[in-house]
Amino acid sequence: MSPMSIINSVSEVLVPVHREGYRFIAIFAAVTLVLFWLGIGPLAWAGVVLTLWCAYFFRDPERVTPLRDGLVISPADGRISAIEEVIPPVELDLEREPVTRISVFMNVFDVHVNRSPVDAAIRKITYVPGLFVNADLDKASLDNERQALTLERSGGQRIGVVQIAGLVARRIVKFVNENDHLSAGERFGLIRFGSRVDVYLPKGVKAMACIGQRAVAGETVLADLNSVEPERSGRPS
Repeated sequence: MSPMSIINSVSEVLVPVHREGYRFIAIFAAVTLVLFWLGIGPLAWAGVVLTLWCAYFFRDPERVTPLRDGLVISPADGRISAIEEVIPPVELDLEREPVTRISVFMNVFDVHVNRSPVDAAIRKITYVPGLFVNADLDKASLDNERQALTLERSGGQRIGVVQIAGLVARRIVKFVNENDHLSAGERFGLIRFGSRVDVYLPKGVKAMACIGQRAVAGETVLADLNSVEPERSGRPS
């Protein structure tokens, strides 16, 4: 591998860190320095690894968002863990009828900065305290700590986005307020340390993504509001 290839590979990993991570990185680094000062070598080197991981966790890379009316873009990095017809949670204030929900599960190595799936105004933000069971479980949608955003497009069509804290996550951070306007791909919050984001599509809209697919926040197309094609299926290859 050439020196330039190595530099390019490192630069892809050491992307800008979101400011929300600064104090956590500082805490990990300070503890690590104390351990070196105390001469506890093995723990100190473990601290180095954890400090680097913390910086990696809070990375906030630039993304290239597809621009076309009707596209619904993934709000999170991770694995699409479920696509199913469900009744939206009451906190979204959507119609009480089954719609397609797409769940994106983020592990502790995924980017945790969340982005808006569409151009829309935030009509409602609701924080719901709760448990911290594995976010990959279906019951996490109702039991876990979560934050629900109701997004309204210019024509009045609404989409729900719910950030769900997971087994390790203990804080959902928002960067926006009600009545703010978001562009597709714009950052609206993050979840610390392992979690999930659910997207509730308007009635009749089907997913263009597949279960098991890896999604990239701000880039991967989950659905097309203007399409009438049936739900897609996929296979490992």
